[in-house]
Amino acid sequence: MLISSRLIFIYRNKTLPKHPKKVRNQEINMMNPDEVDRKILQMLEQDSRRSFNEIAQKLKLSESAIRKRVMALQDKGVIKKFTIQVDPAKLGAHSVSIVGVDAEPTKLLEVAQKLCELNEIKSVATSTGDHMIMTEIWTSDGRELTKLLSEKIGAIGGVKRICPAMILEKFKE
Repeated sequence: MLISSRLIFIYRNKTLPKHPKKVRNQEINMMNPDEVDRKILQMLEQDSRRSFNEIAQKLKLSESAIRKRVMALQDKGVIKKFTIQVDPAKLGAHSVSIVGVDAEPTKLLEVAQKLCELNEIKSVATSTGDHMIMTEIWTSDGRELTKLLSEKIGAIGGVKRICPAMILEKFKE
């Protein structure tokens, strides 16, 4: 999980509250979560099904304090959603690729949006560097990837170049 380095706690009265109840009336920008928030995020990142009670016990805080902190993290957009992580191979996707796509500059956003519509593409991002758009693609095998690249991605208006790289083994997610 990435946490933007631009985030800062902003308190109207410039002092940190001693009690979580006092946080309610203060505006908090969660761009710089404190150590407790970081521990909560780390625990939820490892297992988003972890209960507030379990987190509270490990951090030696009350369940309500954890609940309030998680709700504040959600309200401020630090926590976007709670989700699962799946093993692509167990779903029949034995070919995972990172694919760079170059587009005509005037069609960049249009191409990125069209790529988002393809079910095999799990993520789409515009980028700097070697390619204008980077994607993660899951297919059953190399033949299905080739077909997707030539028949679907290559057919999108504005696509100039497609550069696939097969993932051999992931060491960290």
